[in-house]
Amino acid sequence: MSAAAASSGGARNFIKASCSATTYPALCVQSLSAYAAEIQQNPRQLAQTALSVSLSSAQSTRTFVSKLKKFKGLKNKEYEAIADCLDEMGDTVDRLGQSIKELKNIGKAKGQEFVWHMSNVETWVSAALTDENTCVDGFAGKALDGKIKASIKARIVKVAQVTSNALSLINHYASKH
Repeated sequence: MSAAAASSGGARNFIKASCSATTYPALCVQSLSAYAAEIQQNPRQLAQTALSVSLSSAQSTRTFVSKLKKFKGLKNKEYEAIADCLDEMGDTVDRLGQSIKELKNIGKAKGQEFVWHMSNVETWVSAALTDENTCVDGFAGKALDGKIKASIKARIVKVAQVTSNALSLINHYASKH
């Protein structure tokens, strides 16, 4: 076996082992395995990549929700729920973007400085998760049942799952530092 293949296998095993502690381990492995060469066995890179996957998912979901807002024939309640969800997804994208920058800026930070940066990241990712859940909550009730609710909910749930996994990997990285 070549050194590159061994390294790639080690990275995949690292990802699997790290993902086993997340809430959605199969999704975690599936969403991060493609980045094994970048991640190697680096916990910070793993957390950063998980955040990037979450951000990408949130961005595509925000685009999807924004297209739904333009549908003709929406009920008032549907339009309002979609508009609120769009705001929440915008906040999610902003917070995840801030988190990625903050994690990159940690560099060689130690002690209290590291704790401060990690606290920012954890707070923003937790807030992003709350935004995602708030979006789904906006579609509660029978009046909003239907295809729009189902399609938004499915996408938001996926974003929330990858965000939850990212938060778990971030917390793990922070606790080992």
